[in-house]
Amino acid sequence: MKRLLLPISFIYSIVLLIRHKLYDWNILKSKSYDIPSICVGNLNFGGTGKTPHIEYLTELLSEKYKLAILSRGYGRNTKGFVLANENHTHLDIGDEPLQYFKKFKDAKVAVDENRCEGMERLLQEENPPQIVLLDDAYQHRKIKPGLNILLTDYYNLYSNNHLFPAGNLRDIKKAAQRADIIVATKSPNVITPYYRRDVESSLKPLPHQKIFYSYIEYLNFRPFSKISYETDIKETKTALLLCGIANTYSLEDYLKKKYNTISKIQFNDHHNFTKKDIDHIIEKYDSMIGKNKVIITTEKDAMRLINSSFMNRFNDIPVFVLPIKIKFHKEAENSFDDEILNYINNNIS
Repeated sequence: MKRLLLPISFIYSIVLLIRHKLYDWNILKSKSYDIPSICVGNLNFGGTGKTPHIEYLTELLSEKYKLAILSRGYGRNTKGFVLANENHTHLDIGDEPLQYFKKFKDAKVAVDENRCEGMERLLQEENPPQIVLLDDAYQHRKIKPGLNILLTDYYNLYSNNHLFPAGNLRDIKKAAQRADIIVATKSPNVITPYYRRDVESSLKPLPHQKIFYSYIEYLNFRPFSKISYETDIKETKTALLLCGIANTYSLEDYLKKKYNTISKIQFNDHHNFTKKDIDHIIEKYDSMIGKNKVIITTEKDAMRLINSSFMNRFNDIPVFVLPIKIKFHKEAENSFDDEILNYINNNIS
């Protein structure tokens, strides 16, 4: 069926190619800034792990430098520039920025659909950042980052995909040439040289581009609902996975190793829960056989539940959040960090 959509994808690719050429020829202007800026993005519509990679960079940099994270704030009800504060919910700034704000108290978190305006507003702050991380801004050519990091799923490389609607790419493959660093995400914990060569043969990096491999480390479950603080999750055998993220295969694989029975309710990425959704989730949970059962959700999904009017519906249901973090393969970890730190040290005033 998707092959029938290839002509539409071809027309779309022509439109995107013209747009990129207009920027390349400086007919459409890209704006750069005097402080280090690092863009983390992808060519896909989602599912490559931008959020945990932004968190990795934040942990790497925020202790030494004044850092800001600038995002669009998908799913929010507000417009324009918003600087996150304690009173904001996901409806004000989006689920991912809220997650950053709650995790990193030393970093400023801001949202603006216009990345240039957002950058300028951050630089006008009383205590402006020294470094700005641009979350999901790879396709936004109006702003020119100092360093471009392109993410691609190890098991679904952009080089093997097609442009929308025939595939899951939102930009042409040639756009990958702008990347300084390419990270194959969600890779196995161990990668043989043979598989590295296979990936690099598919991606065909340019001489200046460096490829790194990251994988997901799942951390300890964190209690989320009231009763979950009294629940021993190690005793549970059955789990309901509640998620609204773009790609769940690695999460499901992890949970299948821990539980005898796994059920799943999946929503679209950044989905805002409704009363009908909550009724369906609770009904699904109640229908699951067994006493030792829990609901497992992601950190991003938890941001759309916390402080919501629905949270009290889960008071008597054990709900746990499964945090994750990104790790780079040991042989490359220092090199990736060094690439980032060298760029910062060479560009910070």
